[in-house]
Amino acid sequence: MTLNITSKQMDITPAIRNHVEDRLTKLEKWQTQLINPHIVLSKEPQGFVADATITTPNGPLVASAKHDDMYTAVNELIAKLERQLNKVQHKGEARRCNASVKDIVPEVTQEQE
Repeated sequence: MTLNITSKQMDITPAIRNHVEDRLTKLEKWQTQLINPHIVLSKEPQGFVADATITTPNGPLVASAKHDDMYTAVNELIAKLERQLNKVQHKGEARRCNASVKDIVPEVTQEQE
């Protein structure tokens, strides 16, 4: 996996690069292919902003986080990406059900009689 980290108005230190790479490995537990992850770190007057765009076979993941601390912004960014990946991975399961509510309700009323 090739990770692209871009910065605006700041330099990327090896510590920041290692932190981003370590946090991004957290997404590997979903066992999906991360295609060309691109992280943009920028410094603004109000704090730091971390943006990410990652393409997966199920669709793109896009997230942004803003915080006074760069490391906290990266942590929040990865948490948002993890929630999106969880939602995309389990989307098919959430839309299907074994039995309809209409089928279950008459059975319950007949048993009470």
